[in-house]
Amino acid sequence: MNLSISSAFDGGNIRLVAIEGNRIDLEIVNDHQSDFYQWFYFRLTGAEGEPVELRIVNAAGAAYPLGWPGYRACMSYDRDYWERVAETRYEDGVLTIPVTPASNSVWFAYFAPYTMERHHDLIAEAADHPWVEYRSLGQTLDGQEIDYLQIGEGPVQVWLYARQHPGESMAEWWMEGALEKLLDDADPVSRRLLTKATFHIVPNMNPDGSKRGHLRTNAAGVNLNREWHDPSPERSPEVLYVLREMDKIGVDFAMDVHGDEAIPANFLAGFEGIPSFKRSQQDLFDRFSEELVRISPDFQTRQGYEIAKPGQANLSMSTAQLAERFGAVSMTLEMPFKDNDDLPDPDEGWSPDRSRLLARSCLDALHAMIDALPKRR
Repeated sequence: MNLSISSAFDGGNIRLVAIEGNRIDLEIVNDHQSDFYQWFYFRLTGAEGEPVELRIVNAAGAAYPLGWPGYRACMSYDRDYWERVAETRYEDGVLTIPVTPASNSVWFAYFAPYTMERHHDLIAEAADHPWVEYRSLGQTLDGQEIDYLQIGEGPVQVWLYARQHPGESMAEWWMEGALEKLLDDADPVSRRLLTKATFHIVPNMNPDGSKRGHLRTNAAGVNLNREWHDPSPERSPEVLYVLREMDKIGVDFAMDVHGDEAIPANFLAGFEGIPSFKRSQQDLFDRFSEELVRISPDFQTRQGYEIAKPGQANLSMSTAQLAERFGAVSMTLEMPFKDNDDLPDPDEGWSPDRSRLLARSCLDALHAMIDALPKRR
């Protein structure tokens, strides 16, 4: 076999350690200037019809090792349809992906990638739509644009932003689904939402990390979701420019879209513990959550993160900062890298399609309770 491994492409990440027969030892590369790693995306060539063992030998040192048990790697021949490798296993600190490829060219990833090239296509299509106002809010440290879309004319100011952590690519698949729904002139929910709210959308908060193949940080090795209390042009221009725009416009409802490595479920995290916590604010958060449970079998409230105690919210994180700064109903949506164990899919696990569909359900839930939200103008 003339086996070869490569990752020198948009979002790629892997390092070849050794090839011994049909066993290929690999390592995930750290985010630049950071200890974080877990995202991988690479190509295998030359293995058609041959059983191969791909072994990620540094898996135990990844940012979230609890993400490996029960995880199944994503594999694609056309980079469009991503299936799960059912035989993926995690033992003795090594993640092993045993496969017999049906082609001499096959791609593997932690989750179905959402590349910067696809992001540019998403922005180009949206910006060309007559309902959309496009602007760049500024540039990243690598010189990429921070793309911003405004849609609607209603008084409720809604912010949707995703991919502060670039390896959580399901977040931008979610964004694609949200934009598809909002720009569908045949969808009555979207038509009504756009009269009641103005949507401010940042589909990718971290273009540099996305292109570099990072898990969690930007070009400076900074976790953007720990910068919202004091962003700077040197460390976190992405947060600085988005927060400046929020300060100009205001925020009534905000959703920060993420992925979680370990928990096999979709869930929300809120702003409990902020200094200015109000019961009325929490009631609106709970109302949205209840509506989403009612609408989508893919959403639940039994599993999630530990709730912060009074006065102990982390205001460097966007959800807490926006709730405190604006009195907003803000939340973090987490989707799984693994699968939704309440409604599993043996072939694809949690997938791009399910991420897009969950976005539609989130907008339906917002529509169901939007009249209860405060109006900024």
